[in-house]
Amino acid sequence: MNALLRNRYAPKLGTLAAFAVIAWLLPYTVGGYAIHVVDIALVFALLAIGMGLAMGIAGQINLAQIAFFGVSAYATAILTTHNGLGFWPAAALALVASALIGLLVGIPALRMQSHYLGIVTLGLALGFINWTTNAEIAGGAEGISAIPVPPMFGVDLSSEYLYYYLEVVVFALALAFGLFVVRTGLGRRMMAMRDDPLAAGAVGAEIPLLRMTAFMLSSVFGGLAGVLYAGLIRYIAPDTFNIANMFLLLAMVVIGGRQSLVGCVVGAVGLTLIREKLVDHPTYAQLGFGIVVVLMVVFAPTGLAGVPARLKAVLDRRLGRTAERSVLRPFEPYEAAANVGEDAAAGEARPMLEIDGIAKQFRGLKALKDVSLTVERGEIRGIVGPNGSGKTTLFNVVSGFYRPSGGRVLVDGRVVSGSRPYRLSRLGLARTFQNLRLFGELSVRDNLLVALDRSRTYAIWRYALWPVGIWRQERRLHRRADDLLRRFGLTEFAAAAPGALPYGIQRRIEIARAMAGSPRLLLLDEPAAGLNGEEVRQLSEIVRSIRDSGVTVVLIEHNMGLVMSLCERVTVLAGGSVIAEGTPAEVVADHAVIEAYLGDSAMADMPLPNSTEVTS
Repeated sequence: MNALLRNRYAPKLGTLAAFAVIAWLLPYTVGGYAIHVVDIALVFALLAIGMGLAMGIAGQINLAQIAFFGVSAYATAILTTHNGLGFWPAAALALVASALIGLLVGIPALRMQSHYLGIVTLGLALGFINWTTNAEIAGGAEGISAIPVPPMFGVDLSSEYLYYYLEVVVFALALAFGLFVVRTGLGRRMMAMRDDPLAAGAVGAEIPLLRMTAFMLSSVFGGLAGVLYAGLIRYIAPDTFNIANMFLLLAMVVIGGRQSLVGCVVGAVGLTLIREKLVDHPTYAQLGFGIVVVLMVVFAPTGLAGVPARLKAVLDRRLGRTAERSVLRPFEPYEAAANVGEDAAAGEARPMLEIDGIAKQFRGLKALKDVSLTVERGEIRGIVGPNGSGKTTLFNVVSGFYRPSGGRVLVDGRVVSGSRPYRLSRLGLARTFQNLRLFGELSVRDNLLVALDRSRTYAIWRYALWPVGIWRQERRLHRRADDLLRRFGLTEFAAAAPGALPYGIQRRIEIARAMAGSPRLLLLDEPAAGLNGEEVRQLSEIVRSIRDSGVTVVLIEHNMGLVMSLCERVTVLAGGSVIAEGTPAEVVADHAVIEAYLGDSAMADMPLPNSTEVTS
């Protein structure tokens, strides 16, 4: 194990050591103006990391980063020049102010997404610029000067050469913290939210808190940049925080690669240096940056950071290189629970799921009408019906995606109607989706890790104050993920992107992810869709084993052979209402079911109830 760790991390440590030596020696090789440009580049690099965390990692469009930058810089300037505070106490208060503004800016993200959020955050940035231009306390258009030099144990930080070392240390710590966040549980949950917020909520990710956290992290990095800028220039004015610089920062993130913090840094440093070269031609520089951004969005959406992987993929195709074919291993059954179904049979336990008079209306469309059913513990319940009968709508109501128009839902005797999906997940409810909702930008292992991680978002303080605890938790989660991969036969696909795998394997990944949260109630929405006969047979074995382990299963399915051979009881929906319920034999014989769903011709080919045959 130690040898493996050395082989894995030795190249990275060597690269870090080389960069550290270069950073240390850089001031000895450049002139005064060049070191000033480098200092400014480091400030923009911090801004780009914060913007990358919000936009690239969490998927939240944030055009207010320049405002976070300005809030911190102005707070530092005002507190030191107007209130007489020392630089570092003022800097600490400025960071707090920037974080609070970040939380305030994040509030719109709870209600809107996409370009609407971009418009709102841009409006907030414009509002800040207007305030700095007109507010007397901010110095108006003239700004604030005479900001004191930051004291540092007798080191003269008025020298930009010495100030560079302070910036390098802060930048290195900030980048390390950002990478730590991205590569652990908080970062995975934010990336899952970016890829598919509905699926992320279904596996326990606290979406509202994650959106607020993304903006808060972004604002903290912006605040650090503002403090360093105020201490470096010791003069601030509205021109520094204008819209031109906001879009320059956006170009840095897009060109460098918004989903890679290192890419964001490369973009920030590169564009800062290029801008200095084109300082005498600002119009052409802005036009050029705009053209490059458009080309990147069209031809390289992952930015410069994604170019090596794209080139490698093209080269592999040209040379006919193919990875060694991986094999889906057999499913390892769960250990059977000792008393599955016994309590329910004895009438001593509450039903696992009770749906009481549920109605759901979308304006003039009544998708569900007074739907009621009860699912006992340890049961596999089938829900069938023609397309448009309300099956998936019912699942969406039960799992918290829709608020019911009437009625209530109880899970294990607890009313959960209208609860958010992540809260239901933490109560023991898990689900799959009719259309696959895997996190496409995460590996198979990371898909499972998102669901395995049950830590709360408000515990983010541990990242700053107790990172050792986060690291230990990561090791435990990875061991559990390896066990789950092995159980579902997915070990050889652990590092693969789900979208690159065959459809049947993706279905199994989704079930494994649902089981990662150790649910008590599992909702499967057409899990056999698109599977061949052998895959359906394997699915039947997996579902039976899940039920035998103590999990109650509710199954929507059009494969009637699977339903009749797997389910103890079947509920039939048509037109948003329950038209029949009972054992498979009773449902098959119900004339209302025959008329509404099966039809006479289907009855002739229907597998007998309790048959072991499963059709594809």
